[in-house]
Amino acid sequence: MAVFLYNSKGRQWGQSFVNGQSGVWAAPMIGEFRNGRGEFYSQDGYDGRTVLVRGVWSNIEPTSHIYTESLSDDGGATWRPGLIVSWSRIQP
Repeated sequence: MAVFLYNSKGRQWGQSFVNGQSGVWAAPMIGEFRNGRGEFYSQDGYDGRTVLVRGVWSNIEPTSHIYTESLSDDGGATWRPGLIVSWSRIQP
């Protein structure tokens, strides 16, 4: 499950996920929506190292969107996609 909370003072969104199997909330990714695209950033562990994580919400339409999550182990100079999801609502 993903939850978005808006910080009106900082004018940023927090995107938090909970793992359905463990019931544990992950640290929030922080970012903003601009021009129909959302970019969120956080840090996480991968292969024993701390990496940057970037989540991008794009192609946002009333019944669909794309979410791409990428990792960077060089401070954001390069990104490697780790997850690409194309969501769409099934029309009855």
